[in-house]
Amino acid sequence: MQDLKHLTKKKSAAGSGLFGRGGRNKRLKSADEAFRLRLPNLAGKRLQQLKLALLFIAVILALAPLSVFVLRKTASAGLHIRAWIASVTATAPSPAEAAKPPDSVSRFETASNLLVSSETNGSRMSARTSEGSQLIYTINGDLQRRVYDFLAKNKVPYGVFVAIEPASGRILGMTSYSFIDPAWTKRSAYELYPMASLFKIITASAALESRKITPDSVIEFRGGSYSENPRYWDISPRGRNNRMDATFAMGKSINPVYGRVASDIAGKSSVMASVSRFGFNQELFPGIPTKPSQAAEPASNNDLRLMGAGLDHDVKISPLHAAVIMSAIANGGTMMIPGLTSSIIDEQGVEKELFAPRELRRLVTPETSASLTRMLSSTVLTGTSRKAFHDRRGRPLIDVSIAAKTGSINGTDPKGHYTWFAAFAPIQNPRIALVALVINPDKWKVKASQVGEQALEEFFKK
Repeated sequence: MQDLKHLTKKKSAAGSGLFGRGGRNKRLKSADEAFRLRLPNLAGKRLQQLKLALLFIAVILALAPLSVFVLRKTASAGLHIRAWIASVTATAPSPAEAAKPPDSVSRFETASNLLVSSETNGSRMSARTSEGSQLIYTINGDLQRRVYDFLAKNKVPYGVFVAIEPASGRILGMTSYSFIDPAWTKRSAYELYPMASLFKIITASAALESRKITPDSVIEFRGGSYSENPRYWDISPRGRNNRMDATFAMGKSINPVYGRVASDIAGKSSVMASVSRFGFNQELFPGIPTKPSQAAEPASNNDLRLMGAGLDHDVKISPLHAAVIMSAIANGGTMMIPGLTSSIIDEQGVEKELFAPRELRRLVTPETSASLTRMLSSTVLTGTSRKAFHDRRGRPLIDVSIAAKTGSINGTDPKGHYTWFAAFAPIQNPRIALVALVINPDKWKVKASQVGEQALEEFFKK
């Protein structure tokens, strides 16, 4: 065995190596010689070709960074284009997809759709779903029938009625009738109509909540009691102004008083805060197909006065929302979520999904609620609804204390004169809150306050 220190390089054997050339031995070159590049002597045409080749290589090397940049931008643009195409195809369904019904309909909407075909057994109302379940309504059948028959008997052009139990939110009545357009009745409780003087309740709550007035506060004004031009409502520094307390003005629905309360006493920020608190310009009732009520911020002081007095035609509310507001005032200021079914009986006869009262929000403090109630109590006693609730000798038709507010305004959808009546009773322990809306052409037979009187008479009959 050879010692490692005696090992020496052996000469390559003949023909050995990967590229061996026969049996000729070659002298081993030094390391420098092995890597030295020997260029041939170039001249003439070959030199010119080399120069052109080197120039081509230089151009390629110079363009390489630019090419990489362009490729990156192209790739990024491609991603954006693909994303745009994906978004368009995702948000623009085909006609067949757009025609598909919603995945699910709320229990409230299902019950509402079936209400017209419901069955009445005494005061209990129920309806059967396509799946075989039986819906038991919260509605008082006697109340529902009394109001509907009154509307139909008088061939009311357009009339809608909603009643709610204040402490729980149970809907006690929800019916409508139209002698002109029967199809209107399907959505009448959920559509929007000019709110008229019902808005004076919101104006008063803004001033009461900020402690700017009390029910006894006296407000000065100029102009007629039912003036609709706010330019003439400013008080004169020389005196000789009209004077009226807030409670009497609420009952008589005096426009200049509540126009000035909105602009000169409560202020726009307080009024708009109350607008939001009362649920305007928002989805208030998830699962209930009512449209969000509308009340845009006034652009000027005169616009604020028109809003405060209930003369802004663009302030709109649904009868259901109006009934919930009256119910909340009756409930000490707490708004409850309205419910239409007390339970569901499934195919096996098992009762489930029992109604449970649920609070939605607080509209006003209990103190403000009590003040509003006191102010609203004058409407039936000495105000705009006195005639509907008293006989010709001035005797009350119903022996129950009532807090109420009326509204009157012209509208276009449907076209006619709109009358509102919103109320709750009894004042000491409210059991029912209601709203009626009647739309008549130039001549009329029935106003909303008469519908309200019929409903309260039925509800409180012995």
